[in-house]
Amino acid sequence: MVNLIARSGLLLCLITIGTVYLSGCMYPKEQRQEKVVTYRESVDRIQRAMDQFQEEQGILPIITAGIETPRYEKYIIDLDQLNRKGYIDEIPDTAFEKGGSAYFLVINEEIDPRVKVMDLNTVQRVNDVQRLVDKYRASHGNELPAVDGKETYPGLYTVDLPQIAGKDYPLRSVFSGETLPYLMNGKGQVFVDYAVDIMQAVDKAGIKPEGDEDLRLILVDQSYFVPVKSLSYHWVKGLPVPQVE
Repeated sequence: MVNLIARSGLLLCLITIGTVYLSGCMYPKEQRQEKVVTYRESVDRIQRAMDQFQEEQGILPIITAGIETPRYEKYIIDLDQLNRKGYIDEIPDTAFEKGGSAYFLVINEEIDPRVKVMDLNTVQRVNDVQRLVDKYRASHGNELPAVDGKETYPGLYTVDLPQIAGKDYPLRSVFSGETLPYLMNGKGQVFVDYAVDIMQAVDKAGIKPEGDEDLRLILVDQSYFVPVKSLSYHWVKGLPVPQVE
């Protein structure tokens, strides 16, 4: 398995550094707390409204999405409908519908519907890097702009941002506040590498993942956010490894 041993040391190093870093300077303390409280209140309010809507209407207030829509982008909540029908007094300012930077969506829609947040800043960053990757490949004979020209994981490569003039597009994780790498598959499709975030979530949960469990679920359980623009992750030799789909 390519580069897994090397990445093991890197991930442990990043987690250690991230723990120290987050204790001080990613955001002022007051701003961090304000952001968490804002989403908590919004998510709780929409959760109550959605539960009541489903109980009375027999369906979830979601916008229909195609079967090709990725898991953590699929079931967007129809806030306009909830507002029109009186289930919420107003749409949260954090929502895209009010000019905010988040979509509210549903996961576990068939068994235990839960409201989560899709960060649209992350989506935009990935789309920006995707355009730069496409532009680079178009002028370099479909060559992938990969760090060191090698796979980071089987079938996946880390995007070399300087190579595509993308140094202005660092991605700050909504989970940890750390800067995350971008991945791409053999076709140049860009994703976020959430391995460091998942390692932290696994450590926090104090569990030992087994089998083909999708480790993104652990990340979602500990946050209001979903890992948008992601691949599934399996536990391989003590590390979270993204799976080519």
